[in-house]
Parts: sequence; C-alpha cells; structure tokens
Amino acid sequence: MKALVISGGGSKGAYAGGVAEYLIKEEKRNYDMFLGTSTGSLLIPHLAAGKIDEIHEVFTNVKQSNIFSVNPFVVRKKGDREFVSIDFINSLWQFIKMKRTFGESKALRKYLKKHFTVEYYNYIRATKEDVVVTVSNLSKNIVEYKSIKDFSYDEFCDWIWISCNYIPFMSLVKKDGFEYGDGAFGCVVPIREAILRGATEVDAIILESENMQYNKVLGKNPYSLMLNLFGHLLDQVERSDIIIGKLAAKNRDVKLNLYYTPSRLTENSLIFNKKLMTDWWDKGYEYAKAKCHEARSNEFRID
Repeated sequence: MKALVISGGGSKGAYAGGVAEYLIKEEKRNYDMFLGTSTGSLLIPHLAAGKIDEIHEVFTNVKQSNIFSVNPFVVRKKGDREFVSIDFINSLWQFIKMKRTFGESKALRKYLKKHFTVEYYNYIRATKEDVVVTVSNLSKNIVEYKSIKDFSYDEFCDWIWISCNYIPFMSLVKKDGFEYGDGAFGCVVPIREAILRGATEVDAIILESENMQYNKVLGKNPYSLMLNLFGHLLDQVERSDIIIGKLAAKNRDVKLNLYYTPSRLTENSLIFNKKLMTDWWDKGYEYAKAKCHEARSNEFRID
C-alpha cells in the first residue's frame, strides 16, 4: 500500500504541491493513503480526489485575507524586498477583547469549505484507503490523527482547519471539550503513522532543506523573536520525526522516499505571496522530475 506524506510548512506547501503533481501525473504514483500536517493537511484532500490542477490554482492564489480574519502580520516593502513584522494594532485589539491569540484564522475555514466540496469528500471515502490529518490536542498534550473515514464532511473540514492553526498567530479551537492547535507542534512529518497504518511504500515531502544548518536573522522585537523560536522548535520536532520514520521504515521493511527542498525557501511561512508560491510550485515539480530521473539512472548503472 502506497502512502503520500506531506509535512507542515505554511506557504511552502506550494513547493510540496509541485512535487506531488509530478509524482502523480508523470510518475503515475497511485497512492492509497494520504497523510498531512498543517499545510500538508490542506493539500492532501484535493490530491486524493485527483484535483491537482484545482489545488494548484487555489494554493498559488491564496491571499492573507483568505487565511486571516484578524491578521497579526504586516508586510512592508523596501525596494524589491519584503519585510514582515507584527501588526501591533490588531494584536492590541486582540488583547483588549481578551483573546489568547494575536490573530484569527476563521477565514481559512471558509476558504477551505469553498474549495473542498462534499462531492470530493464522498469520492475520497469511496475510492481511497484513507486520508489522515494531524492535530495537536493541547489540553491533553498529545498528537491525534484524524481519518476522513471517522467524520462527517463538516467535522473533517474542521480537523483540516485545526491542523493548520499555528497558534498564537492563528485561532485556538475548542472542539469536543478540548483545545486544539497546529499538528506540527507534535508531529511535523507523520511518516511513522503512515507505516503504522499499513503503508509498504512511503513518499514523504519535507518542506525544509536536508541540511538545516544556516544562519538565521533573529527578530528585533519580542513577537518576531517568538516566530524564530517556534521555527527552531519545529525544526527539532521535524528532525525527530524523520529519524523515527526512517527507523520505522527499516524495521518494517518499508520503502521510504524523501523529497526535501533544495534550499530554505522563506523565513516566514505565514506570509502568502502569489509570485513566490507559483515559483515554488514550479521548482517542486522540477526537483521531483530531476530526483526521479537520477534514481532511474542509478538503477540502470547498478543493473
């Protein structure tokens, strides 16, 4: 049973979309199971439904207003470069209203339901083994994996949305008596979960470079420094997920293919820029093409 796993990574998900498009369209990879975390959770339902062109259009045209009902960020331009900082006015209003997050992402849930339809949901349940999204149960301090087979359309849309909520910059959601946030806080790359659910071959798209060593420019205020800190912590979680996934694959004799980004794409993956994301999608497609051709060449030389 083949599984496609897509890690968290915000706007970098456009790169994962390009990789997945090549694997599905050109390599004819017919996946039985799809697992995602955060931005990966947004991609996998359309990929499972075979709506690759549609998710390309949706993903590369997403705007900040499609994500945030209260945007905690402001983008300023200086020449050809864009600089991101905290929108202190919106954050102040959140404090005044006694909210626990700097921003709200209710717009994302509306955007999700607009493009992921009941028809897609029913098609996936009828034709695929499983589609699974990762969420963090912050009340119980555990990671949970939500299968499309276990929930109604509305409930599963909620879990996809919750998987993407990078708190404290997006919504903290209370559901079934517990409070939930971004799945990446507990598992960035759910490779092991795919194997535990029966996958015998896994293609995992990791939205980070294989060599994570680089110098970061740390934020000049507490909010941007907080973003840097969270990024650092999630990098450590991602490393652990990959190591655990490799061990699980080895122990169960599972073929594991890892697809990284060739370089670091952005310092702030919560900023959605159409031009950059379109470029990342194309780069992901070309990277997967080159990697697959290289793998075939190596097999030919060995034979």
